[in-house]
Amino acid sequence: MDKSVRLRDNREYNVVYKRGKTYYNRNFSLVVYNSKKGTRIGFSVTKKYGNAVERNRIKRKLREIVRLNFSEFDKGLDMVIIPKKNTEDLTYKQLESALLHVCRKASNKKCQK
Repeated sequence: MDKSVRLRDNREYNVVYKRGKTYYNRNFSLVVYNSKKGTRIGFSVTKKYGNAVERNRIKRKLREIVRLNFSEFDKGLDMVIIPKKNTEDLTYKQLESALLHVCRKASNKKCQK
């Protein structure tokens, strides 16, 4: 995933958390905020998820899913993807399906508070 499509610093994440709208499914929380800077995506995996190896593994998988399916994400949105603990047991295809499901759910509704 190119660095220009990532949320980079803490300030950018805070804007999305404070002003964005949250969508859920069984495996993910997705915080979405309308942005004028194009589509940017960030990942937030808490320590509840596991040790650093497990957290980095899920982030690598999610980055790859986003890279391969980037055209399906709405343009002009900042998104923070937060996996829930139960995602560690899912296969790659199940992860992809669940993530795209919550993204479609968010794109069908207004993403601005």
